[in-house]
Amino acid sequence: MSKPTIHGPAYSTYTRTARLALEEKGVDYELEQVDILKGEHQQPAYLALQPFAKVPAFTHDGLTLYETAAIARYVDEAFPGPRLQPGDVKRRARMAQIVAIIDSYAYGALIGKVVWQRVVTPLLGGQPDDQVVADAMPLVGTSIAALEAAADASGPFLCGTEISLADLHLVPVMDYFSQTDEGRKALAGAPRLARWWQAIGTRPSVVKTRPQLG
Repeated sequence: MSKPTIHGPAYSTYTRTARLALEEKGVDYELEQVDILKGEHQQPAYLALQPFAKVPAFTHDGLTLYETAAIARYVDEAFPGPRLQPGDVKRRARMAQIVAIIDSYAYGALIGKVVWQRVVTPLLGGQPDDQVVADAMPLVGTSIAALEAAADASGPFLCGTEISLADLHLVPVMDYFSQTDEGRKALAGAPRLARWWQAIGTRPSVVKTRPQLG
C-alpha cells in the first residue's frame, strides 16, 4: 500500500484537519504543498484533482478525494489505529453536527472574516477592515454559542472521552481564531470550549502540524 498524499498548503485549516487525522492514526504520508496565495490551486494539474480549486485534495492507491470531511472519514476507516468516530450513534451524530456547524457557519465568520482581517491581511502588508470584522460578529457569536452547546461535558473532547473528527475539524480554526482579540473574548465566554482548547492545544499531533506564519 502506497503512502497517502495530501495536496494543499500547510497553513490551510482544512489541509491541517486532514493531516491531523493521519497523525492521530499514525499513518505515514506525504504533504505536497499547493500555495493558494500564489494561485497554485488554479493550475490545471491541481484542478484535475479538485475542480472547485479548494484545498486540500487527497490521493491514495488510485483514489482521488476532495472535501475534508470525506478525506478524514476515509483516513479513519481505511487505516488501522485509534478510532476517530464514536461508536455510539448519538455521539457520532453529534460529531457530524459539529463538523457541519464548522463548515457551514463558523469557518466563514471566524476564519474568512475575523482571522483574515486580523492575521492574514497584516501579514500581506494590508490594513485590516474593522467593519468586516464588526459585520461578522453576530455569526461569530452564534457559532461559538452553538459549538459550546454541542460540546459534551462528560469528557475532555467535543464528543466525550475520546478524540473524534469533530475535534480535528475545530482545532485548526480555533488555533487561528484564538490568536485574535475577538477569539480570546469569545473563548472567555465559552467555558467548555476554553477548557477543550487549553487541553487539546498541546496534543502532539496539534503541535506537530501547527503552521508557522510570518
